[in-house]
Amino acid sequence: MQERVLAMSKVLLREYYELCEGGQCLDMLTEAERKYVANGGMILVGKLQEAEVQNGNGRVYPRKILEREMKNYQMLVQDRRALGELDHPDDSIINLKNASHMVTEAWWDGNNVMGKVKVLNTPSGKILQQLVSDGVKLGISSRALGSVNESNGQTVVQEDLQLICFDFVSEPSTPNAFMALQEAKNIRIETDIFDKKYKLNRLLNEILED
Repeated sequence: MQERVLAMSKVLLREYYELCEGGQCLDMLTEAERKYVANGGMILVGKLQEAEVQNGNGRVYPRKILEREMKNYQMLVQDRRALGELDHPDDSIINLKNASHMVTEAWWDGNNVMGKVKVLNTPSGKILQQLVSDGVKLGISSRALGSVNESNGQTVVQEDLQLICFDFVSEPSTPNAFMALQEAKNIRIETDIFDKKYKLNRLLNEILED
């Protein structure tokens, strides 16, 4: 088996997925969520990530690794800290002043990670809501740190993957037009994202999995 290491250090990984038509899949909302939408709020639904499939950028996310990261990400969802930004920044920091939305629920559907996203009443959130209302086709894009290996013609995401968040991007509705592997220089995990409680839970999860 021919295997070549593409990156010894972590880089910023970004993947793009379209939302449901118009961003709002009302048949997937609870009654309370429908009332929230009816009163002017906005909840977007769609695919957040996908495992075991070579995506448009040639990368494959192993199910086991993505399951681990989504399990850790669920802690942020439960704590109402699963924030994201409108457009990708060039680093691993979630800037609160640019926060536009919050992931409120995430679940598996086959190898797809699905999610519900509440648009916030922030400056960036208001822009996001207006874009959706005006019919702009948006997608949600994962932001993560990790390394990749090339094996048998596939670029496989490795065990050191660390999911950061999901951002909304104003890009063409084709994965090939957006997804790119970009080096992130001098990136480190900031304590305001992965705080002590989160790190401890990650460590406990890894111990239980061993």
